Amino acid sequence: MRAIHVLRTLVAATVVPLALVSAPDAHAASPIVVTCGESALVDAVNTANAAGGGSLILAPLCTYTLTSAHNSGGAGLPAGLPNITTAISMAGLGTQITRAPSAPPFRIFEVDGPSQVPGASGQLSMTAVTVSGGDAGLGVGGGIANLGGTVALTGSTIRDSKASYGGGIYTDGALTLLASSVTANTAGVNGGGIFTNAGGVALIGSLVFGNTPSNCGALPPVSPAC
Repeated sequence: MRAIHVLRTLVAATVVPLALVSAPDAHAASPIVVTCGESALVDAVNTANAAGGGSLILAPLCTYTLTSAHNSGGAGLPAGLPNITTAISMAGLGTQITRAPSAPPFRIFEVDGPSQVPGASGQLSMTAVTVSGGDAGLGVGGGIANLGGTVALTGSTIRDSKASYGGGIYTDGALTLLASSVTANTAGVNGGGIFTNAGGVALIGSLVFGNTPSNCGALPPVSPAC
């Protein structure tokens, strides 16, 4: 029960960084407590999307291992989790979301916004979660592909993922990292850590390091995030 109390506090804390980038409506509904398992996480994201958004409390110290893709994806290969098309927050506590080494290639998250996907208004807020092992192949955003949406990470890490552009994160929208890190990711072309195609990136007390072939890349005249 103590861990659940801590996680509920973390859910509330996500409002602060999101206020910088058009914070999503957390709705009045109770948070969804997600047990430790791939199916539970997939079902929770689908439920939140169907409800127009919601808050997910992830299992403490759990590794959610994704063994297959659960969405066809947009730019490039599919996504391990259902595409984020509404305002969804996820709060963990030493929690990991990773692609199984034996699984076929897929990115972990795709966040869809109206500028790229008509009718979508994806906003992802994530606290105390590590995302790893994503593989978008010749597509973009191995860990997270932000296609016109809003992404805010607090105390989180994106690592060991790969794509053509933005091995860790690719963004066409608003991206904010607070006390977070992007490390050990690889891009086939540019932006091993973060590739900014459009939109704004704010790095607040965050580190982007140890990525290949570069930590940050961008499509001119946009400036790289770091």
